[in-house]
Amino acid sequence: MSNPSAVSTFVVWDYVVFAGMLLISAAIGIYYAVVDRAKQSSKDFLIGGRTMTAVPVALSLTASFMSAVTVLATPAEIYRYGAIFSIFSISYLFVIVICSEFFLPVFYRLGITSTYEYLEMRFNKVVRLCGTLLFIIQTVLYTGIVIYVPALALNQVTGFDLWGAVVSTGVVCTFYCTMGGLKAVVWTDVFQVGIMVAGFVSVIIRAIVIRGGLTPILQDAYDGGRINFWDFDVNPLRRHTFWTITVGGSFIWIYIYGVNQSQVQRYIACKTRLQAKMSLYINLLGLWIIVGCATLAGLSMYSVYRDCDPWTAGKVKALDQLIPYLVMDILRDFPGVPGLFVAAAYSGTLSTVSSSINALAAVTVEDLIRPQFTSLTDTKLSWISKGTTLLYGLMCIGMAGLASLMGGLLQAAITIFGIAGGPLLGLFVLGIFFPWANSVGALVGVIAGFALSLWVGIGSQMYPQPLAYSRPLNLSTAGCNVSFTFPDVNLTDVVYLPTMPPLAMMETTMQVGVTLAEERSVVVDNWYSLSYLYFSTVGTLTVVAVGLVISIFTGGRKQYVNPEMMFLAKEDFPKCSFKCHKDLSTDNKSETGQWKSQNSLVTDMGTINAAFTDIELNYPETNERTNGIRL
Repeated sequence: MSNPSAVSTFVVWDYVVFAGMLLISAAIGIYYAVVDRAKQSSKDFLIGGRTMTAVPVALSLTASFMSAVTVLATPAEIYRYGAIFSIFSISYLFVIVICSEFFLPVFYRLGITSTYEYLEMRFNKVVRLCGTLLFIIQTVLYTGIVIYVPALALNQVTGFDLWGAVVSTGVVCTFYCTMGGLKAVVWTDVFQVGIMVAGFVSVIIRAIVIRGGLTPILQDAYDGGRINFWDFDVNPLRRHTFWTITVGGSFIWIYIYGVNQSQVQRYIACKTRLQAKMSLYINLLGLWIIVGCATLAGLSMYSVYRDCDPWTAGKVKALDQLIPYLVMDILRDFPGVPGLFVAAAYSGTLSTVSSSINALAAVTVEDLIRPQFTSLTDTKLSWISKGTTLLYGLMCIGMAGLASLMGGLLQAAITIFGIAGGPLLGLFVLGIFFPWANSVGALVGVIAGFALSLWVGIGSQMYPQPLAYSRPLNLSTAGCNVSFTFPDVNLTDVVYLPTMPPLAMMETTMQVGVTLAEERSVVVDNWYSLSYLYFSTVGTLTVVAVGLVISIFTGGRKQYVNPEMMFLAKEDFPKCSFKCHKDLSTDNKSETGQWKSQNSLVTDMGTINAAFTDIELNYPETNERTNGIRL
């Protein structure tokens, strides 16, 4: 198309398709509430009774990854900066292998519900509480923004009612999470991932028809410099290169798949460890498919608008609105299909928010309520879990309302979410890979790591990275038949989607001609210009480095570490080359030859360390689930 046309708005069939997606999602929640009504334990509600299989869990993991960010922001990223973003496919391979072989076995052996239980087992209650509170704060902020920001982007382009979408998606998501627990979340994700792929495919097929085939699309992308996969510049200030994506991106996603409660809670719900590992590897195929769809959608959008960019022509206010604009432009003659794409975007929102709500309920019950009220029965804990899920759902809807009033603070909130993952990952790396790390080192390390990540994250928002480091590709308005004018952009209206770099903020600064009057210092030009993909890396490495140094200076680990909490298998642990201040010997074992608890040396087989008193030994007939916490 040579000229962005006046796009249409939603029609009745579009609303029907969208409403159908919400109704089916709610029906899945009702189904599992009825089917599992006889199961009243909190374990059944929060982790599905550990009866899930690999395929639905894998699709659920994929749906959680494929949020509205992927549907709306990733094609716009490729449209503006080229297909180098697809190099994330390489980092996903590293991430899945590392998480399945090093992190998953530890959490599955211990049979825990909340990943932060591990922090108390390995360190102490203070470290566990720090991790729990940091997760709760960042997740509540994140989920509220995930509900509101896509609704704003779609409303400004499609005319879809903003608050109708916010409230309806929030209410439906809260409903099926509260009614059906983790099983409802997983199976709803399976349905929603199908909707999301269908939305992408509809856009790609229509673009191929318009452009006369896939070859012209790829040729246009090549001519426009969008086929830019291999950039091996090692400069850490460059926004996207092979190294920033494969190294920095791997740290980000290891946090998400390795230790983040929302993802870990899914695969530890599998009935065997083999099924859990299979779910991660099947999920890898899903990630590759999604990245491929998003990349092709972005290249198709560039081919359609190669001569008349809607953004620089003032048709949209922010890059994140480009893909909804394309949908309403090229699919307006197909009633219901634009509604399918909007349903795809909101399916991403539902899958992300539902996993977050379920994870918030799990950590609240397991980390804050159960340890303080040890006399609560499973039935009462199940009702508390449902009540907590409802409460967090309402909080996220309220956070979405607050997000609409925050304006420029949205960037700060999202930055806090992004940089919190690195320090949390560092805590688990300390515990799993370094047996001499102690609780003092862990606590000081996480404070130092979070402070440093927060410093660079906020600084990068105050002083946007120079365009020389981001190298946006050329966009043309030659075919628009209009004189070039910058759009009238209100900074508080800029859509900025989670986990993505400050694209909108950088582009808006360029559009309205804002320049920083103050002289840029060395810190600003270097430290604050660090690629956003390295923020998590900075946090993780700082926690590990500071934690190890402080641990050494405070005497290291005084007690023996339970081998089940390390990445090595129990039978391999005595063969390792490192020492835990004393050689591992038979003095550290019970009479049966099994390892004793990590916090104290018990004197007989009938005494169990206090760190394990709150852990239920479910499924005693399955040795794989209990051997990490019994003598």
